[in-house]
Parts: sequence; C-alpha cells; structure tokens
Amino acid sequence: MRTNYDIIVGIDPDIGKSGYAVLKCDERKVTTLDALGFFQLQSYLTALADRARSLDVSLVVVVEASWMIHGNWHLVDKGRKQYAAATGYKVGCNHQVGQLIVEMCKFYGIPVVEHIPLRKCWSGKDRKITHEELTQFCPVEKKRTNQEERDAALLAWSFANFPIRLNPRKG
Repeated sequence: MRTNYDIIVGIDPDIGKSGYAVLKCDERKVTTLDALGFFQLQSYLTALADRARSLDVSLVVVVEASWMIHGNWHLVDKGRKQYAAATGYKVGCNHQVGQLIVEMCKFYGIPVVEHIPLRKCWSGKDRKITHEELTQFCPVEKKRTNQEERDAALLAWSFANFPIRLNPRKG
C-alpha cells in the first residue's frame, strides 16, 4: 500500500450522506470532516482534485468497499424475512453508492482505491469508533462528529499507515 500521498480523502459511502475526510499527511491532521450528499461530494472531490493538480500535490481517494466482503446472512431464531430483506436492500444501496463514487473518480481521473472495511474493535455501538477514541490519535477540529465522518477519517488515517494509540480506559 502506497502511503506517500500529500492528501488522502477517506469516504464512507452511505445512501443519504457519505462520510468525507481530508487528511493532510504532512500535518497528520484531518482538515475537512463532513457528511455529504452524492452531488455535493462530487463537487467537493472534483474541486479538490483540480486544486491538487494545479499545485502539483498528490491525492488519492480511499473508498470503503464493503461490496468486497462476501458474508453470509442468517436469520435469528425469531428473525423475520421482511427484516432481512429490508436490511439486504439497504446494504445493496450503500454498495451501489460506493461503486458510483469509485466510477465517478475514475471518470474524472482522480486516483481512487477500493478498501475493504476496517475491523470493528472500538468501544462504541456495534464496536464502531467513538469521537473520543478518534480524537486521541487523529487531530480533528470538530467538537462533535457522526459515525460516517469518523469512519471516513479512520479510513484515511489507517490508509496513511499512521499510528493508532489510545489512552487506557479509566475505571
């Protein structure tokens, strides 16, 4: 994995708003963290890529590619088929958004990497990363973040191969 980019953009695709994080590698800092609709994301990415080209700055977009994981779905004892179908539909929609983001980047000549989802090993709901955990190793200017933003920032940070060190829990 090449980690010597000047800017790494992490994207956590979602149906409504995708997480968008811009990591400036020389500063080891996430300078932009947001949740954007598809066309707003397109506008931000193309503008950032144009600016990077004009300044001769290397940029890569890293998209969480959950479609690369082939899992098995099992109904729980009292699970309903309708619930499983609805969940499968939402997952498929998220996959499609991610695939369209990758296709858009390729169309505009923006370097893009499809990255398998990172392992969930954090203390948040469903073992996802919390704001407090993220800010221990990844400087962000926002006082609050949503899950899509945190996942995008974590993806960019991890792709840069920067260290992840947490303080021990109190209690």
